[in-house]
Amino acid sequence: MSTIKFGTDGWRAVIARDFTFANCRLVAQGIAGYVNSVGLAKRGIVIGYDNRFMSGDFARECARVLLGNGIKVYLMSRPTPTPVTAFAIQVKETGGAIMITASHNPPEYNGIKFIPEYAGPALPDVTDAIEQEIQHVIDTGKVYELSIEEATKFDLFEELNVDKEYQAQLLKMTNPEAFKNHPLRIVVDPMFGAGIGYLDKILSQLGCEVFAINNYRDALFGGLLPEPTDANLADLKRAVGTYKANVGLALDGDADRFGIIDNQGNFISANRFMALLLEHLLLTRQFRGPVARTIATTHMLDRIARKNGLATIETPVGFKYIGQCLREKGCMLGGEESGGLSILGHVPEKDGILACLLAAEMLAWSGKTFEELQAELTEKYGDMVSRRMDVKVSSGEKAAILARLEEYRPKSLAGIPVEASDNLEGLRLILENGSWVLIRPSGTEPVFRIYVETGKDECLTAIQKEVLQGLGISA
Repeated sequence: MSTIKFGTDGWRAVIARDFTFANCRLVAQGIAGYVNSVGLAKRGIVIGYDNRFMSGDFARECARVLLGNGIKVYLMSRPTPTPVTAFAIQVKETGGAIMITASHNPPEYNGIKFIPEYAGPALPDVTDAIEQEIQHVIDTGKVYELSIEEATKFDLFEELNVDKEYQAQLLKMTNPEAFKNHPLRIVVDPMFGAGIGYLDKILSQLGCEVFAINNYRDALFGGLLPEPTDANLADLKRAVGTYKANVGLALDGDADRFGIIDNQGNFISANRFMALLLEHLLLTRQFRGPVARTIATTHMLDRIARKNGLATIETPVGFKYIGQCLREKGCMLGGEESGGLSILGHVPEKDGILACLLAAEMLAWSGKTFEELQAELTEKYGDMVSRRMDVKVSSGEKAAILARLEEYRPKSLAGIPVEASDNLEGLRLILENGSWVLIRPSGTEPVFRIYVETGKDECLTAIQKEVLQGLGISA
């Protein structure tokens, strides 16, 4: 067995190779040890699971271990999105939740993540403690179990469904009145995942004409990654054209990330959408607060915030830090370029369902297309284009490129002087005109992620080319 590493996204592994019932029991026992050690066991734990192969069985296996440790279990009664599982923590006031999911990973993977009592991603102090507990379990081999049947007799087990409460929460977070004057035609694509039956149902209640695709369980996700990126949403693009829809809305495998296709079949990046959403919130909401974004996310948020007298908080990569800002700093919006966001008043966990509803609300409230809204935003704040490039290299090449990255300090890129640099998350170069580059090596794969943001597409392409040449990477 390979070492079980338990990070913010929990432990993920290939089913049957490492993700086995035996290893699930080890992880569940480690989580039980942590929950008991911090005095949260008496509040109980929610367990949710997605649509992956045998996720429900793995969830029940974890339940038996928690029950064996005297911890009450609230097991979701059907496959449930991660944000709904997080919301269930607040509904039942539990000590946290276990979510069985590998999110947008390939179908052969599954995973276990722990969501603490604050209903947002676990911070390093929590995951480090859980990892230590798991290692203790591995060393001692002690795992305690109790059957669900026995636990029910002692009122330690309860099946849970919070769909009604969650839908009511989303209606509080959105503006139902916006849809009355401009009902929309919308295609919803849950990508065969746990978001099936959520977004389409709420949009229908709001008066939209909804067409759902890929809305049945397929543990192989139609042969694609259940990740709502431009490359994976061909079905949704076709459906938007076929149904002459105003918008196409997609969710990833556990519905915590979103993807958007406009009425012309174009992919709207998370960076573009979050800038539009911030402007929409400023126009339609009374609440105000800082804006939180990761270091890899668009600085257009900074520009909009600054013009409206708001602060911007930059965090390391990872929604755990965005969630912390939402909880502790009262941020009105927090987001990351990979498609995760939440807003003030909601759970501090990324929620693709909420993001999609806000996208629909924006179109209905304005009566405009994304293209028209983008043109207005550009006229008001100027334009910024951003793109992430993931470059795969061989394992041997990675070491050599990392060595070159240590020394790489160009004086200019695409003719624009480099003003500053830092090593907070890989190498970041900040250019004189506000453009920026971030080069992040993957910690687990021979992959380099290169983020560029600047004013025009031609400049972005030129910067990408110079960075690749400077590091000796063939794209």
